[in-house]
Amino acid sequence: MNFDPSSSIQDYLVFGEFGGVNPSITDSSTFTFLSPDKMKELFEHDVEGCFLYSRHWNPTNKYLSNALALMESTESAIVTASGMSAITCSILQLCKAGDEIISSHTIYGGTYALFKNFLPRFNIKVHFIDINDGEALQDKLTSKTKVVYCESMSNPLLEIPDIHKIKSAIEPWGAKLVVDNTFCPMLFTPTESGADVTIHSMTKFINGTSDAMGGCICSTDEFIHQLTDVNSGASMLLGPALDSLRAASILKNMHSLHIRMAKHSENALFLARKFQELGLKIYYPGLSTHKQHDLFCRQGNTDLGFGGMLALDVEDEKKAHRFMENMQKEKVGYLAVSLGYFKTLFSSPGNSTSSEIPDDEQASLGLSKGLVRMSIGLDHDIEKTYSRIRKSLIDADIKV
Repeated sequence: MNFDPSSSIQDYLVFGEFGGVNPSITDSSTFTFLSPDKMKELFEHDVEGCFLYSRHWNPTNKYLSNALALMESTESAIVTASGMSAITCSILQLCKAGDEIISSHTIYGGTYALFKNFLPRFNIKVHFIDINDGEALQDKLTSKTKVVYCESMSNPLLEIPDIHKIKSAIEPWGAKLVVDNTFCPMLFTPTESGADVTIHSMTKFINGTSDAMGGCICSTDEFIHQLTDVNSGASMLLGPALDSLRAASILKNMHSLHIRMAKHSENALFLARKFQELGLKIYYPGLSTHKQHDLFCRQGNTDLGFGGMLALDVEDEKKAHRFMENMQKEKVGYLAVSLGYFKTLFSSPGNSTSSEIPDDEQASLGLSKGLVRMSIGLDHDIEKTYSRIRKSLIDADIKV
């Protein structure tokens, strides 16, 4: 992989209105026109550098969008109010009644609920498969297939899709490959492997401070213009606009993203190896025993490591709960959903972020009620953190 994510963001220089090192924040919902003709023109088609209303575009949001497009090696990008709004707008822009979607069976619970429970109201059918099963994929592909959807690292079992292989399989059918890259900013660049649309929940690693919600869609100029069309654009008409003050804050945090991702990865790999030494059941793509470890190495930017997410299966729900309670008491981090924070966050996906998936389907996917998903923080002394985690395991009566 030749893309250097850190240089692309660091080289993105935007001066403030008065020469400030940070771009000025446009705290305005609407914009002045010097002539009615220019307003008419802008309602008919986008005019670069002109703004009409912040639900459509805002200069601050445009700065952030441009930085995201650079990071993801796409022509353009747009920011939204949340990761789910980014997914919803993308899907509804690409699909209409009667169309079909093929989705990985291991995805974020909110996305699963959208696909399984909400889209059928609009006569959009979703097939859930093992996305790396070539035969299953070919079996579901038809002329009705408009979208194939997966996550660059699945939530919560950390499976890695072969994006290039999937794209090669679906290209003859004209389907678009949409990849949620929330777990892996700068670790993967899905577009370089063939993705048509890359999505993030910026709430997570991109922002990194758990104080703002946001999403983004990175793709071609053509697709972003479709999303923002005043007459038919999903992002324009559904209205998930990101507040400009939050956009400015996220843009500042992006400049340290490569440093943070490297540290998240370093700490997670240390803990994963320690858990493996203890004989625990661990899911982490940085371990050579992970079934897609080699694929990650081929597809990812391993200079920044293998990511800050890991999952530990203690195989018993009550013990998992005690373990998490103990970790919070030991000040390892917080029992909370979400991820990408500078402190370690942990939760039981089967009862939280994947709870939308019925229990029988969770079991068929291998999602144990004893699974603990951990977003590893930026701890300076990770050995000290490990000693606290080990004590938490022992106190939960988990054999180590």
